Amino acid sequence: MSFLIGENMTGGYGSADILHDCTIGVEQGEIAVIVGPNGAGKSTAMKAVFGMLPLRKGRVMFDGEDVTALKPEERVVKGMGFVPQTHNVFTSMSVEENLEMGAFIRTDDFRDTMTLVYDLFPILKEKRNQPAGELSGGQRQQVAVGRALMTKPKVLMLDEPTAGVSPIVMDELFDKIIEIARTGIAILMVEQNAKQALNIADKGYVLVQGANRFTDTGEALMANAEVRKAFLGG
Repeated sequence: MSFLIGENMTGGYGSADILHDCTIGVEQGEIAVIVGPNGAGKSTAMKAVFGMLPLRKGRVMFDGEDVTALKPEERVVKGMGFVPQTHNVFTSMSVEENLEMGAFIRTDDFRDTMTLVYDLFPILKEKRNQPAGELSGGQRQQVAVGRALMTKPKVLMLDEPTAGVSPIVMDELFDKIIEIARTGIAILMVEQNAKQALNIADKGYVLVQGANRFTDTGEALMANAEVRKAFLGG
């Protein structure tokens, strides 16, 4: 049983199912990546794990507990952090205020966690008094990830963290994601940059039309001729 797993998930919005018996999961300290063509249900699968999508069938298990019936905010308290693809920072608030908002569920002193976030993303410390809306796309993503880390999550879910950033910034973000995983946090992410994502993944899920097409280690999927031809551009 994985540390976090959405098992045999079937569900969607309204009467139409987007996910069909889909299973995704991740272990502590691992990076699991969900890839596939546009419209494959990648983000939907992750939102289902986070409780943003009602399931008609299947369940979500987290740290040995069935959390299928819990709301997203209740899952955050349990230790799930989620970074949406868009609208993921408070643009009029400063970088530091954004991070403080991430600590809203904390009753302890969170200054140590903020220090860790600034150590991970030094540019945020430099710009901590600047409105988040004035930052570059890559820097905003760092704020969004940093804010999620302020909740002290056991698992961090990232929806297309490198969308719209340059290749250099993408590489930097992936390096930071590896650093976060090395602290023992489980990372589950959806990525359009499939080849680069699978390069850093311990586990990969290739979804097609809301169902699992391939599930293997990142390395094995990169070496799979069918996966390369169909999903990685040869």
